[in-house]
Amino acid sequence: MKHTLKTLSFGLIGGLIGALAFGYFQNNVFSEASYIQNQTPFQNTTRVANVPSGIATDFVSASAAGTPSVVFIKNISQQNMNYDMFGWFFGGGGGSQTQVSTGSGVIINKNGYIITNNHVIENAEQIEVVHEKRTYLAKVVGSDPSSDLAVLKIEADNLPAIKIGSSKATQVGEWVLAVGNPFNLNSTVTAGIISAKGRDINVVSGRFPLESFIQTDAAINPGNSGGALVNIKGELIGINTAILSHTGSYSGYGFAVPADIAMKVVKDILEYGEVQKAFFGAEVSDLNTQLGDKLHTNNLTGVAITYLQKEAAAEKAGLQKGDIVTAIDDIIINSKAEFDEQISYYRPGNKIKVSYRREDKIGESNLLLTNREGTTELLKREVYTSNVLGAELETVSKVERDKLGLETGIRIAKVKSGLVQRMGIQEGFIITAVNSKKIKTPEELSKVFENLKGRVVIEGISANGTKGYYSFIF
Repeated sequence: MKHTLKTLSFGLIGGLIGALAFGYFQNNVFSEASYIQNQTPFQNTTRVANVPSGIATDFVSASAAGTPSVVFIKNISQQNMNYDMFGWFFGGGGGSQTQVSTGSGVIINKNGYIITNNHVIENAEQIEVVHEKRTYLAKVVGSDPSSDLAVLKIEADNLPAIKIGSSKATQVGEWVLAVGNPFNLNSTVTAGIISAKGRDINVVSGRFPLESFIQTDAAINPGNSGGALVNIKGELIGINTAILSHTGSYSGYGFAVPADIAMKVVKDILEYGEVQKAFFGAEVSDLNTQLGDKLHTNNLTGVAITYLQKEAAAEKAGLQKGDIVTAIDDIIINSKAEFDEQISYYRPGNKIKVSYRREDKIGESNLLLTNREGTTELLKREVYTSNVLGAELETVSKVERDKLGLETGIRIAKVKSGLVQRMGIQEGFIITAVNSKKIKTPEELSKVFENLKGRVVIEGISANGTKGYYSFIF
């Protein structure tokens, strides 16, 4: 009996050890093998799930057309470390460390012009582009944080430029391929369908964010940002930009900037150095039951004007707060994303026809779109570099000043190494006054700090729109 119990005991212990060992190898060795496999630099990696056999050949030709135009992008920058007490008083401490981030881009011109996401190249001190095993140094031609797009240039000729398609012509349910170059893998292709258009997911951080994404279930993972979304013909219809995920990995929803928006951004940057954004002079909101009740309407088509800028384009065209915009130049508008996208195709000085409802009566008005300063001229962003403050400064536009209720305002556009950094003032903060004196220009702000002594109070507005101040003793 004792011998039997002893045998059973050893058997149970042995079985337990075996199970634990199996679990260990399954969870560690197998997962490690999978990790290594995912890091192997395959020439092409393709994911096609549940694809009807009749269009498999189309995927092959679309992939062959799109993948040669997608590049790998490396962003190299120096990240400043936080200053300590000694750094504040003696100018030392802090230091910096090299930071590298990566993404993808798309060749749009055979002479070396590449489009990517702004967040892929943001704050870069050096940008490297890898195409067909060759590495090029790239320069930023221009960027537009509001659409999260940027244009790069490399010195190369006869590059395989992608064929540009029409994102307006795409339809929900259409098959697409997402092409990227993550981790310097030589083109990764995934397949899916367009599951929605005109999506606003609140991820763009520009001052005038433009979000009207193409939503797709083609897998888009970190590293694919800036890559191409192509149709079954291999034509560019979007720039892959974001994923909707709680883990940082793809979970079924990917989003791309429509190609028609992207190409307008590219054209403006190449012609004028920056995007010539048109302003409607009002803000709109999606209609829902609650807003419909406030406006005394059961018809929830269109978008409602919820903010009207004084003496701006919309007011001059006779529109009022509470009007419901239903179409622009006969293009039906049913969401704020669709409204923003349609306006994005125009420039300051363009005239548009606005169809709207007011108390269930139909109206039309001709509206002259303006720039951020309320005129019809083409503008160029002007940034002033202050060596005294160690920051780039810019004057806040009239559109923003009117909305925030400001007479004047100077924004901290970029923080470098220097006084602003040591004071802890964040990028995006708008300085309105120093020691109760209103500041009108970046040059004036820089000059004020040249001779400051004693207690200093800086008043302003934070990037999220709340009032705040900084107090220091020099």
